[in-house]
Amino acid sequence: MRVLCSSTLIGEFFVIGFAGLVAMKDDSLSTSTVWWVCGVAMVLSVLLCGMITRPGGVQLGWALQIGLILSGFFVPTMFFLGAVFAGLWWASVHYGRRIDEVKARWAAQASAGPDAA
Repeated sequence: MRVLCSSTLIGEFFVIGFAGLVAMKDDSLSTSTVWWVCGVAMVLSVLLCGMITRPGGVQLGWALQIGLILSGFFVPTMFFLGAVFAGLWWASVHYGRRIDEVKARWAAQASAGPDAA
């Protein structure tokens, strides 16, 4: 699960940075506010890569996904990109857990020896 979720989060890191560049063109938003918010979200996405398997890591990832979708109120394209990344996040968590279960089953069979099969 860690690899799939981390890949999604690193992709989000770049999308957040590019969204910050687009948001800077909006005259109603100050540059410092845009980069403060984007910077926090970018740092959170990188820190979450190491926290995925810890308690609350996946939930923080969902909070980041919601934040990405809500950023569409400032950069309308982010409604779409946020939804895409929320779908990728769901797939990363869902299929990552399934892969982890299969790996654990294979490891248990390997440690039991060839006679257990």
